[in-house]
Amino acid sequence: MSAKAKSGSQKRLRIGLPKGSLQDTTVRLFGLAGWRVRVPERSYYPEIDDPEIECILIRAQEMARYVDHGAMDCGITGIDWVMENRVRVKELADLVAPWPNYRKVRWLLAVKEGSAFRTVKDLEGRRIATEAVGLTRRYLKRHGVRAEVEFSYGATEVKPPLLADAIVDVSETGSSIRANDLRVLDVVLESTPRMIANPAALADEWKRRKMERIVLLLRAAIAAANRVGLMLNVRRDHVDAVLAILPALGTPTISALADEKWVAVNTVIEERLVRELVPSLREAGARGIVEYPLNKIVE
Repeated sequence: MSAKAKSGSQKRLRIGLPKGSLQDTTVRLFGLAGWRVRVPERSYYPEIDDPEIECILIRAQEMARYVDHGAMDCGITGIDWVMENRVRVKELADLVAPWPNYRKVRWLLAVKEGSAFRTVKDLEGRRIATEAVGLTRRYLKRHGVRAEVEFSYGATEVKPPLLADAIVDVSETGSSIRANDLRVLDVVLESTPRMIANPAALADEWKRRKMERIVLLLRAAIAAANRVGLMLNVRRDHVDAVLAILPALGTPTISALADEKWVAVNTVIEERLVRELVPSLREAGARGIVEYPLNKIVE
């Protein structure tokens, strides 16, 4: 092996994977994108079937700082924690997806139901508990409100009204807010998972290309979420009727068959539409209808 090849084989990209609520979905996403990731019990170093990648589990709250410092070349975390830590990193992709903990979340300013607080202005001089102290302080400053903001170590939603006058807490569905008899005053921030990179790592051509390829496949896996492929045969004189029914990701592919009177139609649709479309397609003349799963859609 040449010295150049040997050197190239030693190149590695260090990726931070989020430990905690995002962890399982992130491992699933990498699996759909083509990488097998295994997290050994009590280990912070997941195994991945790519010798050019090294993975480390890091809490999403800390990820942006380590990417900023260069300890990680890139990583996945919420844009909320990038803003909370006020770091200088490059965003490579928004990875919002229709899976648990990868959907859009909101940081909500909330108070106890029945309290006298109606707007953020009413919290002047009051105490607000939150895990996102920096975000909350900057939000209050924008509204010209001075209040005491204290860090919450957990169970933030149970603190009003005895331990705090209000909270700023993250929620995907708002169920925890409702369950604890809280009322939302405002949305402080909306956040989604992002792939971020260290600027110096991006300046390295090999690392940049590796990151670009990873992002391409992650996005392709997300694009395929909740979609399936649909193949069917149809007589040429029924094609227009069938195409009028089909919602497509792009223009359906139409291919000739051995029997010149028939063609094959191949398209991509949302999975939730299948049960309504298949009977209608058959009524329009489609036959041999096959639904098949998709792992990736490269757009």
